[in-house]
Amino acid sequence: MKRLFSILAITGMMVFGTANATTLASTTTTTTVATTITQDDAAPAETLGFHQELKKRFIEGGPGFMGIVLLCLILGLAIAIERIIFLNLSTTNTKKLTQDVEDALASGGVEAAKEVCRNTKGPVASIYYQGLDRTDEGLDAAEKAVVAYGGVQMGQLEKNVSWISLFIALAPMLGFMGTVIGMIQAFDKIEAAGDMQPSLVAGGIKVALLTTVFGLVVAIILQIFYNYIIAKIDSIVNNMEDASITLMDLLIRHKK
Repeated sequence: MKRLFSILAITGMMVFGTANATTLASTTTTTTVATTITQDDAAPAETLGFHQELKKRFIEGGPGFMGIVLLCLILGLAIAIERIIFLNLSTTNTKKLTQDVEDALASGGVEAAKEVCRNTKGPVASIYYQGLDRTDEGLDAAEKAVVAYGGVQMGQLEKNVSWISLFIALAPMLGFMGTVIGMIQAFDKIEAAGDMQPSLVAGGIKVALLTTVFGLVVAIILQIFYNYIIAKIDSIVNNMEDASITLMDLLIRHKK
């Protein structure tokens, strides 16, 4: 800022002459001093950044319950991210797979269709393979294999999802427990002092409120991931059911 004002002063001297240089320099000096004073006055009122504020509040909430709530968040996010990656990898273009299997059945028979399923990832391809592998035993055996293996695939899709729901319920409970403990500590201080002073109870009430807030924030974050995962599982399961019906229709037409 001082450099900018100096450049403006030199420019003014060159344009307006030596007579106006003194006035311009005086004005520049006054403005610079005023700016410096304003910045010095505003410095103590500077607010902390988001991370610094979050760290400060976390420390104020106490390492006990806050650490457990943070652990719930870390474990819940780890499971949620793992499930999201797994579900995205399990998503299959069902229409393309069905067309490839139908073409393989028409051209190369069951073995060619099984080869297509082996080269395709996802639960739909696995269900197709199990159904095609039982075609020699009849359509009823193939249908039972498709239904049974569909249940196995559904279990793999829902693996560890219950842990996320546990952390969603556990985080606010821990926060509320911290709230109760903080309030008890506040009333203990009032009882020990024999007087109702705001300074005695402010610390305990702050800890109580901070643990509640952090517990609710963790639950909200994990709930968003949980709902996304459940919606993704429902979508894949619907595709599996539709694909199972389509596979049986293909096998019936192939037998004819």
